[in-house]
Amino acid sequence: MEPTKVQSEGGLNVTLTIRLLMHGKEVGSIIGKKGETVKKMREELLVFQSGARINISEGNCPERIVTITGPTDTIFKAFAMIAYKFEEDIINSMSNSPATSKPPVTLRLVVPASQCGSLIGKGGSKIKEMRESTGAQVQVAGDMLPNSTERAVTISGTPEAIIQCVRQICVVMLESPPKGATIPYRPKPTSTPVIFSGGQAYTIQGQYAIPHPDVWMPVHQPAPMNSPFLMI
Repeated sequence: MEPTKVQSEGGLNVTLTIRLLMHGKEVGSIIGKKGETVKKMREELLVFQSGARINISEGNCPERIVTITGPTDTIFKAFAMIAYKFEEDIINSMSNSPATSKPPVTLRLVVPASQCGSLIGKGGSKIKEMRESTGAQVQVAGDMLPNSTERAVTISGTPEAIIQCVRQICVVMLESPPKGATIPYRPKPTSTPVIFSGGQAYTIQGQYAIPHPDVWMPVHQPAPMNSPFLMI
């Protein structure tokens, strides 16, 4: 299925950046063995000669940010590839499962909180319209993601419904740009080594020890046997 262009006022093919929040297993599916899947996706996007990009955040984190940047029609192509890949994973997992009903594909967008009101609409009218016209389930998180001014928008359904829903979300985002500065959500690593020296805690980042202001332990107090910290 080829994504069609958004019918939006003011012309089309505007460059957009869409951020997705994915768990490690989902990211692994997108990257593929030895990076083959994401390489293939990038090569398919190059056919459009549009400068579209798929970037995956680095770090030993339980969650990662997948950023898709490019003209609107190419963004839909990237979303289609991701949604169909996730559906393929679901079908493969069901081959060894007694389950008979296929669970929906689910994607989580990361959207500036200042744009969420436009996505919801007055009295929830816009989000209701999106659900009814696309068949996808759309949920906007009430709370902002940690240390950011962004919220998660979860879309569930068939790949076709998700792509249609993303089209409508892109139209809203183009018509209602974010207000003020946006602090992007950055997933935190699962654990960071902490070393104590002279009463000061340090976190290890690469080859450097950076002072850690949030952790403190008196030098004279021995560390518990199960402590993750090393006393020097």
